Amino acid sequence: MDYGEYLKLSGLLQLQQVQSKPEHPDELLFIIVHQASELWFKVLLHEMDQLSEAMDANDAPRAVSSITRINVLVTIVSQQLSALDTLPPQRFAQFRGYLGTSSGSQSDQFRAIEARSGLRDAHFLQVIREHGDPPALVQKALDAPLMQDQFLTMVDRAGLTLEQVYTEHEHGPLAQLAEGLLAYEQQFAQWRFLHVQLVERIIGPGTGGTGGTLGAKYLNRTLQNRFFPALWAVRAKFYGAAG
Repeated sequence: MDYGEYLKLSGLLQLQQVQSKPEHPDELLFIIVHQASELWFKVLLHEMDQLSEAMDANDAPRAVSSITRINVLVTIVSQQLSALDTLPPQRFAQFRGYLGTSSGSQSDQFRAIEARSGLRDAHFLQVIREHGDPPALVQKALDAPLMQDQFLTMVDRAGLTLEQVYTEHEHGPLAQLAEGLLAYEQQFAQWRFLHVQLVERIIGPGTGGTGGTLGAKYLNRTLQNRFFPALWAVRAKFYGAAG
């Protein structure tokens, strides 16, 4: 088996089907950035399974390794958006119509990542059920335990409170895992912010997105989402500001 056969390159490199006629020179970049994102999403979901298994097994060191890798992967997804910063708005307008009704909001993998991470509020559930039952991948994520619940179970098994994790075991694996989870949320929020900035830069802040979406308006709303509210709330307790 050689390199091309192992990676199935002959098939992989045929998957970039430009739709514009005549072919727009920037559309290939647009397609590859989004296809690459979906490949990284696939790895992210795989690593989330590994993280979930580690937390269920009460294996904090293994969970720390998993969340560390996940955070690197999210950083990669964020950084590749910079390639689309080189796409001027007038040039995107020249081939945007060929996207039809396609929209990033239709990514089952991205929705599954959100659900696995902890997004289960009423608005999120309404969005993914807008056109019927959630896709199987998204439903599987919705049925999985919340990351925060799994972590809090680990804390409880150790006979600790979150405050004690930070004050009495601040260099222990549970504290490292807590900070890794919080770093994940921050990395994810950064990805959202960069995505908003990219969309506003290319189509403007008030322009509707493809597929009938609200464009940057909707993306801006998602910046307020929280995956690990307990990890944010515990900080206030150290200053007597807990609600």
